[in-house]
Amino acid sequence: MGLKSCEIVLDNNWAAYYAGQTVTGRVELVVDSPKKVRGITILFKGEANTNWVIEESKTNNDGKQENERIELVGSEEYFKIQYYLIGGQGGEVVIPPGQHTYPFTCVLPPTLPSSFEGEFGYVRYIIKVTLDRPWKFDQEAKRAFTVLSPVDLNVNSRLKDPARITLEKFFCCCWCKSGPLTCVISIPCTGYVPGQVIPVVAEVDNISNVEILGVQFTLQKIVTYHSQTPRREVKKDLKIITELKVGPVAPHGSNTWNQPLTIPPIPPSNLTNCGLIDLDYELKIEVNVSGFHTNMESKIPITIGTVPFSSGPIPSNAQADSTVVNITEPPAGMINDTSSNPAFNMGWVTGGSTDANNAGMYPALPAFAASQFGTNSIQEKSDNEHMLYSNNNQQYYPMYPVYNYVNNNPSQ
Repeated sequence: MGLKSCEIVLDNNWAAYYAGQTVTGRVELVVDSPKKVRGITILFKGEANTNWVIEESKTNNDGKQENERIELVGSEEYFKIQYYLIGGQGGEVVIPPGQHTYPFTCVLPPTLPSSFEGEFGYVRYIIKVTLDRPWKFDQEAKRAFTVLSPVDLNVNSRLKDPARITLEKFFCCCWCKSGPLTCVISIPCTGYVPGQVIPVVAEVDNISNVEILGVQFTLQKIVTYHSQTPRREVKKDLKIITELKVGPVAPHGSNTWNQPLTIPPIPPSNLTNCGLIDLDYELKIEVNVSGFHTNMESKIPITIGTVPFSSGPIPSNAQADSTVVNITEPPAGMINDTSSNPAFNMGWVTGGSTDANNAGMYPALPAFAASQFGTNSIQEKSDNEHMLYSNNNQQYYPMYPVYNYVNNNPSQ
């Protein structure tokens, strides 16, 4: 059989790094008979790609209208480092039976954009190990890892400023004009990190004769994709991250709500240094009114960072955990210990949504949370050779940090 397994093991258990850090690990190879190779190479690569299809109407040679499908693509390469772990191009090496370990290291460039996975594009970082075999198909193993480009909220002091929006509407019925509906929305700041909550305060004063069905708050992600070939185009994609709803409010009634909107593990804003994908967040407010009247809407831009404010506004019912989370090694005593993990009750991202009720089904991750995990496996080929491949695309889902918070008042 020859090659039994090839595994890429990272020293960082979370496989997540800041741009500029050093990636270290080892390749663990198991063979059950002598294996002749030209060499074993390891490749570190970071790239971004965008891809979507549009249809355009055109006139054919017969003068008839027909639809033409045009594929729009874009690509960027951020870095590529490759070297031999053993061997080289000039000869052959025989790997004896048994288990073999080959350490590796790679310094990441400091200007890399954060990892990202979207419907029409991605920013990915991979490690690929190749067994370069003379006169035979090469065998490969891949491993994805997450890169985070730090977004320090303290750099932009304006993100600490509170945001306040006032919505007002008069309703007319025949020749009568009712009193106004007034809705005031405020949040203490516009910069947050995953794991924090946005304490949304809504004050509704309904002097009109119209019932307010509810006020809905939606944290939205707006992704803008850019293409390069065959021409430059832009495609926007809007996704709902999380939402909540309060109300109703009867005619001539009023109410005030203070609702926390938890931010799940999501990528930081902007995707700095990526020219193909722009990433923005906003808090959308919609006041739903009964009857045939038009709803009221407004939006507040939100910045998601990786470094929280060192001082200033934080959620009123939570304070930052004093434990310093090291991105390279998880805090001692926190692994697989859901009972002592302050973030356990917050819920983890699974399949793109938070699921606090089923959080106990997943390992406790004090520093990072991810939607899916990938593994390496072996696929049998028709010629009885083996090719290592990554288990579909699961391995590419990045891990994003989530900050741990402890409740000041358990009764809240």
